Amino acid sequence: MGFRKNDNEAGSSSHSIPIAREDTPLVGKSKQSSQFKTLANIFIAVVGSGVLGLPYTFMKSGWLFGVFTLFSIALLTYYCMMLLVYTRRKLESLNGYSKINSFGDLGFSVCGSIGRLSVDIMIILSQAGFCVSYMIFISNTFAHLLNSTSSQAQTYWGLTPNKWYIWAVFPLQLGVNAIPTLTHLAPLSIFADIVQLGAMGVVMGKDAIVIAHNKPVVQAFGGWNVIFYCIGVCTYSFEGIGMVLPLETETKNKKGYGLVLGLAMGMISFLYALFGVMGYLAFGNETRDIITTNIGTGIISTLVQLGLCINLFFSCPLMMNPVYEVLERRLTQGCYNLWARWLMILGVCLVALMVPNFADFLSLVGSSVCIALGFVFPALFHFIVFKDEASLGKLVLDGAIVVIGILLGVSGTYTSLMEIFGTKA
Repeated sequence: MGFRKNDNEAGSSSHSIPIAREDTPLVGKSKQSSQFKTLANIFIAVVGSGVLGLPYTFMKSGWLFGVFTLFSIALLTYYCMMLLVYTRRKLESLNGYSKINSFGDLGFSVCGSIGRLSVDIMIILSQAGFCVSYMIFISNTFAHLLNSTSSQAQTYWGLTPNKWYIWAVFPLQLGVNAIPTLTHLAPLSIFADIVQLGAMGVVMGKDAIVIAHNKPVVQAFGGWNVIFYCIGVCTYSFEGIGMVLPLETETKNKKGYGLVLGLAMGMISFLYALFGVMGYLAFGNETRDIITTNIGTGIISTLVQLGLCINLFFSCPLMMNPVYEVLERRLTQGCYNLWARWLMILGVCLVALMVPNFADFLSLVGSSVCIALGFVFPALFHFIVFKDEASLGKLVLDGAIVVIGILLGVSGTYTSLMEIFGTKA
């Protein structure tokens, strides 16, 4: 069936300085997490900056179609997350198979070196893509807070203000990403999510006030040409597929993991939908790609935006840890490599310089790599492992997810690139 038994290649970094891995726990170090702690970990893994682009996406797609797409993607994401869990459980039930700790380990167990390589490449692209979106958010937010609307389009030595802010953050990112082990920074990830939930509450409060006094014209469906764009952003918003297996390993009640995961995804989906709809209903066609720039520059609004910038700044090294784990395992047998880290941060900043629109980049990352990681690989791995025992209906469903995922990925990537480079698809 193409399985692989215990092999040195299936292992992860174990040499020299211990580095944080893609399966590093976020809340606590216990291998027996309670259901509440598991629920908290899922929130930390899934909730990210993508939610800030949902109001703009709903403006383009229409609020009704946006909500429908969001819940559809959430349901498919949950289903594919459980496919990973079932596939891992099946493999580990067979004699002679090593412990499968991560998505990359699962890829190796199912498809050998090519499976691990495929997952590793997508993990590098997705995690780096998340950090690019963080840099875009930080630079655009500072341009909004510190520069007037007219001066944001002006250039200084050939660079607009938001590009200068990216270069200003660059040396600071080199410093925090040079730290060999970032496990002790995990509490910052928890704090970042608390701040983000608080910021979402402030934004929705501002939205409610605006909606009470202003009722702009909104649309339920924005047209067929924005379908792939909306799918990409919604897929991006449910980041965290790489943490599904580690979290299931840590939870005390394995049988109840699916229920906890489903509950978390349902709660997050409802929160996302409410946030996106309220933002669009408040500002209509004036909704910006980063919704926080719609709420003005008062003291509270400014503090919220600065808080988000600070937390996204410190989230970058945490997001890049899986990238470093992959690169250092492959390039230096798990040993710490400063130059590889710095080159990756340089690449992140260079890409951020070329993408001015936050939501457009969310759609690109969601369509290109998040669909592959979130839908195509889980269904493909499940199909390979269960092809001799699963019912025809389940195998057909696996195949359909793979095919549809590839079609959505290609179409969405093309549409997003056209948006980014100014040509409407």
